[in-house]
Amino acid sequence: MDSKQSPILIWFRQDLRLSDLPALSAAVRSGRPIIPVFIRDSLVDGLGAAPKWRLGLGLAALAQHLERKGSKLVLRSGPALDALKALISETGAQEVYWSRAYDPDAIARDTGIKSALAELGLTAKSFAGHLLFEPWTVATKTGAPFRVFTPMWRAVAQRDVPSPDPAPERLAAPTHWPASEHLDDWGLGHAMRRGAGIVGQHVQAGETAAEARLDAFMERLDAYPAQRDALADDTTSHLSEYLALGEIGPRTVWHRVKGAALIGSTGADAFLRQLVWREFAYHLMYHTPHLLTRNWRQEWDGFPWNEDIETPEVRAWMTARTGIPVVDAGLREMYVTGRMHNRARMIVASYLTKHLMTHWKIGMDWFADGLVDWDAASNAMGWQWVAGSGPDAAPFFRIFNPQTQAEKFDPTGAYVRRWVAEGQSDPPETALAYFEAIPRSWNLSPNDAYPRPVVDLKVGRARALAAYEGRKDQ
Repeated sequence: MDSKQSPILIWFRQDLRLSDLPALSAAVRSGRPIIPVFIRDSLVDGLGAAPKWRLGLGLAALAQHLERKGSKLVLRSGPALDALKALISETGAQEVYWSRAYDPDAIARDTGIKSALAELGLTAKSFAGHLLFEPWTVATKTGAPFRVFTPMWRAVAQRDVPSPDPAPERLAAPTHWPASEHLDDWGLGHAMRRGAGIVGQHVQAGETAAEARLDAFMERLDAYPAQRDALADDTTSHLSEYLALGEIGPRTVWHRVKGAALIGSTGADAFLRQLVWREFAYHLMYHTPHLLTRNWRQEWDGFPWNEDIETPEVRAWMTARTGIPVVDAGLREMYVTGRMHNRARMIVASYLTKHLMTHWKIGMDWFADGLVDWDAASNAMGWQWVAGSGPDAAPFFRIFNPQTQAEKFDPTGAYVRRWVAEGQSDPPETALAYFEAIPRSWNLSPNDAYPRPVVDLKVGRARALAAYEGRKDQ
């Protein structure tokens, strides 16, 4: 086939959108036919229940969006290299484009694919798109990766970020479409079981929904700095799941918020810092990939965290029955909506790692199974930050007191009442939904008595501080 007419394979991964997508823009500029592809490989199969289910919704939305552009989404499963080679053979494609990933497993996969295709005389090109700044372009004055957030923020805050390209009006179709597997046959939501019906009431997937979410957030941007930690208020962006799956591009968000700053928004700077906090997580994951699997600070390797998930205290935490209302509320919000308020995440994580002296990896893995906005870099950095073992971490002795956190960030108790049914004469649907979402094997009912605390807050704090002092003395 004439190389000028051969199609380009666009391999979608964490970039389920058509605008602000450099890989797609480059393919469109070539004038050649485009075949969008998604491959269910071992990295997809390794996702937790909620993110895998949410991925299925995102793929369905992307397929519909592509159809409106005169195109299709071709689905294949198996090792990515094998799937791509088969598509190349079937279509005559000579180039494959994709957006870069930054976790070690994806880097290893993509590097191998590039080499294998090059040996066949084919071209694989990777593009930016998932981040504002490629990790290797951000460094200290000595050329080292940043290890602390604030200096990184100062280094990039005034950098130029390319303007996002709009979605193409149409995508050139190939003469013949290759066969596609069926999304329903993949069963991406199987592990969610009955929880899918509950969480699904709180999820709107796809690029159009992401853009609507950004529009809604822009209307309350000025309130963001003062109210973002208020647990019961709707002042956060709710963009995390869309950024995680790439249903909206970070450059799109950056330029919208920067535009608001130019006309005097008082909330723009605070939110831009949060976007760069996400970049910081990726920066660390790329330069120090052990962030994902072990203590970022090696000196924490001997810390006496509990690593047994079957202890009564850990099981109480997992089932949102710790007897600490704000902790249980945060976990129940996740079971019902697939998300958790960021302030609640910190409270929940601190309670597990400090009051219950349990390893952050247990919490990290639990979130990786339950969050629709799961993101490997952000999840790992967040847990290690709270635990004290990570970069730019809060000192271990800074232990969140759930009671005082609730008094400060949920002073009327509205957040707790929204999610914890026990003890209420007429609990709201949100609180009752928890009992519909969780596994039946937990055998819980809203008529159960609310549990006593599994650990006294003062006792838990004292135990954690004693362990911390013991670590310092070693």
